[in-house]
Amino acid sequence: MLALLNAHFLAFVFGLLGNIISFLVFLTPLPTFYKIYRKKSEEGYQAVPYIVALFSAALLLYYTVLKTNAYMIVSINCIGCVIEITYLAIYIFYAPKTSKISTLVFISIFNICGLGTVMLISMILVEGPKRVELVGWICAVINLAVFAAPLSIMRRVIRTKSVEYMPFMLSFSLTLCATEWFFYGFFVKIFYIAVPNIAGFLFGITQMILYCVYKDSNKQNGRDQTEKPNKKSTDKEDFEVEVVADNQSNRHN
Repeated sequence: MLALLNAHFLAFVFGLLGNIISFLVFLTPLPTFYKIYRKKSEEGYQAVPYIVALFSAALLLYYTVLKTNAYMIVSINCIGCVIEITYLAIYIFYAPKTSKISTLVFISIFNICGLGTVMLISMILVEGPKRVELVGWICAVINLAVFAAPLSIMRRVIRTKSVEYMPFMLSFSLTLCATEWFFYGFFVKIFYIAVPNIAGFLFGITQMILYCVYKDSNKQNGRDQTEKPNKKSTDKEDFEVEVVADNQSNRHN
């Protein structure tokens, strides 16, 4: 009985910490959207990461409806849905017509057709605990897929020897977030939550190692740019696009 109480208490603690850290990570794109608001333009940013984040949060909410009593997952993903919808509304409002149309198409594909298909299949093909298991595995696979997003930015860091667009504190926060949710999933025995966060933790640690390896290269690159002011970075725009996509995907659990 004591062990059971301790497990519930630890699940509450890690779930609460996971909620707090996840909420802070949800707010990391605020400077991007403030820039969009200030410039009255989408500034070349992509909406897909936020669409995928909304899809992931909505799918996890559906899972918690089936699972029941997963209040920690409900709370943060309700907040996540509201924040992502707000981001997308700002993006659509200031985006040019072609971007508006493509964004609405992707929202329809992921958050209407995709989510609707998962709900329909789970209701028709399985029932009871099997339905929870099916949706849980789908959530786990999707989270594993989005955790793989940092691979492209890590590859660029290695290729360019620059960590300019992979800030250490964001990588640290994402690693900490994955750790909290792993232990929450472990103590409440929701392994569809715990297992993907092992990958999140490993990718986060790898990002921080890469940062430590290549952080001094940024200083050298800065001196080189000072000595050669006419030299331009050909990767800057690509970095800006990819870091939004990679880190936005990586943060969502």
